[in-house]
Amino acid sequence: QVRLVESGGGLVQAGASLRLSCQVSGLIFQHYAMGWFRRAPGKGRVFVSAIHRSGGSTHYADSVLGRFTISRDNDKRTVYLQMDSLKPEDTAVYYCAADRVILTGRLSEADSTYDYWGQGTQVTVSS
Repeated sequence: QVRLVESGGGLVQAGASLRLSCQVSGLIFQHYAMGWFRRAPGKGRVFVSAIHRSGGSTHYADSVLGRFTISRDNDKRTVYLQMDSLKPEDTAVYYCAADRVILTGRLSEADSTYDYWGQGTQVTVSS
């Protein structure tokens, strides 16, 4: 059974930092690119960041570029999202997702590409 379990969300003030984690089990982690998405209140789910299966390349949405950093530890089967300089508009439920890429270098922004999803973790940034 494939499981993606996010943690690390919370309530913080603007300018603060949070680090989200996503622990993965039940799949060959190195065959999957990993992504983070978010859904703000009343809005659709949008792409935040993605990381190559090896960790060697990353991709970010313009809205978080320079503030968020994605990383992964393949030994721990975990992907992280370090979020710095948080803004109220970052308030959302954050989801991690796994894209089965096998040996390709695909980093997709499309949520339809991803095969497995976590349950989400709430991030709330107060002004």
